[in-house]
Amino acid sequence: MRVALPAGHRFPMAKYDRLAERLERDGWHLEASPSVSWEALAAVHDAAYLDAVRRVTLDARAERRLGFPQSRALVDRSIASTGGTVAALARALVAGLGVHLAGGTHHAFADRGEGFCVFNDLVVAARALRARAPRVLVIDLDVHQGNGTADLADGDPHLITYSVHGERNYPFVKSHSDLDRALPDGIDDDGYLAVVAADVPRLLAEHAPTAVLYQAGVDVLAGDRFGRMALSIDGVEARDRLVATACAQRGIPLAYALGGGYHRDVAVTVEAHRRGLEAIVAAWRGWWSVADGAACASGVC
Repeated sequence: MRVALPAGHRFPMAKYDRLAERLERDGWHLEASPSVSWEALAAVHDAAYLDAVRRVTLDARAERRLGFPQSRALVDRSIASTGGTVAALARALVAGLGVHLAGGTHHAFADRGEGFCVFNDLVVAARALRARAPRVLVIDLDVHQGNGTADLADGDPHLITYSVHGERNYPFVKSHSDLDRALPDGIDDDGYLAVVAADVPRLLAEHAPTAVLYQAGVDVLAGDRFGRMALSIDGVEARDRLVATACAQRGIPLAYALGGGYHRDVAVTVEAHRRGLEAIVAAWRGWWSVADGAACASGVC
């Protein structure tokens, strides 16, 4: 689902189409994302905010904070994008692995959107499926801290949040996750992977989640316009394989959301997402017999 943005807008909307097209050429079966219900959104977001979004009546300050010009198309896309993460988690609970080719909108708070995030799809999905997954761990490896997710999960014993992000990057006022790892500018593959490799297995053992929601942003790449880290595509692939293997070894359902990626060359962003996804599917299949369709994507394209 496309949203027309003003010429020169910083958000790389084209990456979604290009990633979907590449995966289809590689033999992936893509499905359209279902729309999330307004009732599911209301379990996370304030009624006044939802009403302003639905009526396209956000004030100028709220629109600037969001980073998108509001439109009916943006509302429709945000509903579908959030629904895709709910669908990916539902699929993971049946088949072990679910993939959503959008989502990871972790800067949305109860009463506002920020940083290109209208609704917080991660928290919406966790709450919508709480009866089936009563304890969800959010592993957020986007370069930007999931401040909205951490804020929404604060005080919620069913939702555990883990964020590895740039210490000096947006958002400049951080929320408090259950575990935050704030890393320096310029960190490379070895330094970054050492942190993730130490934390993820320990968190899975300590919290024994019934599902994991994985925000797999690739804005950690060297050359990303908003990232300031220095990972290679090989490093991103290793990171995604590590997370998938740790979950698969323990039989913990894993739902993937795409997250950010703003490389100056959109082809690099797409390739990092693609290789990470292939690593996740391969790692999961290496440990478990994944049911037919488990690696299919709910794509907002």
